[in-house]
Amino acid sequence: MPQALNTNRKIVLNSRPVGSPASENFHLIQDEVPVPGEGQVLLRTVYLSLDPYMRGRMSDAPSYAPPVGVGEVMVGGTINRVVRSNNPKFQDDDLVLGNVGWQDYALTDGNDLVALGNAQHPSHFLGVLGMPGFTAYAGLLKIGQPKPGETVVVAAASGAVGSVVGQVAKLKGARVIGIAGGKEKCDFVVSSLGFDNCIDHRSPHFANQLAAACPNGIDVYFENVGGAVFDAVLPLLNVEARVPLCGLIAHYNDTALPSGPDRLPVLMASILTRRLRAQGFIISDFYQSTFQEFRRDMTAWVSQGEVKVREDVVSGLENAPEAFIGMLRGKNFGKLVVKVSDE
Repeated sequence: MPQALNTNRKIVLNSRPVGSPASENFHLIQDEVPVPGEGQVLLRTVYLSLDPYMRGRMSDAPSYAPPVGVGEVMVGGTINRVVRSNNPKFQDDDLVLGNVGWQDYALTDGNDLVALGNAQHPSHFLGVLGMPGFTAYAGLLKIGQPKPGETVVVAAASGAVGSVVGQVAKLKGARVIGIAGGKEKCDFVVSSLGFDNCIDHRSPHFANQLAAACPNGIDVYFENVGGAVFDAVLPLLNVEARVPLCGLIAHYNDTALPSGPDRLPVLMASILTRRLRAQGFIISDFYQSTFQEFRRDMTAWVSQGEVKVREDVVSGLENAPEAFIGMLRGKNFGKLVVKVSDE
């Protein structure tokens, strides 16, 4: 929990990871709480979002967004309280959606803040009503375009994005098969989220079980994982199947190409002969065209219980690195958030 108002804890990138991130790649430092100047807002972090994209930001390889500099605060979406405002758009004690990263307090000019009013579940704006939910909505509906009766397969089905993808696909009349790690997650995906089936990718018979669950093939595959999961999916993709490519968490820590046979010829031949459409996307591509539609639909679905939410809440900013490392290994169950301070 945050220190007294004269101390600001920050978790900075201590070094760039080689392979899997480790605790030594992070460093907790203490600094003075900044004082807001003219037009500025001082924020206290209530919740911090932890998401797979942060692994890419720890690397200095070319990407769609600039890397976190060594010694800089780790990036991340946040729910904040306004401690002190010198900006007429915000009042002290306002609840806002921000992007100030892994720290107790931060300054902003307010241009990147979204007022949340009296939101009953503010952390939902880091998950189902925020970036992960929007990623699921836009990727599935704008790229996947599922039709009633089609088979939709969702990787990482119990996670923040996958859980929403599957539920929205069901609302659109599709048959939905999830893929998750372990019996507990698979049971939750079916019994609580309403998927038609869920296959444990840890099973030694995973590929055969997935094929049996998709007797008519796969029309839409929402890709979050890559690796052996995609190897099992590829032979099942139907002619004109769509593959929204959201993430490849199985490869984020790779330091070299995977061993084994060259799969590229098989992939290219499949794309050609079955006229597959695989499209990578960054969610910012859809903000102008789709965000208001998403917020309207998802707010209604959540309030009516048609889309259910599961959060994995970790208490304490100091525990963010361990939680993040665990997330990349599949240890989280639901949308992972850190409760940094009490409301």
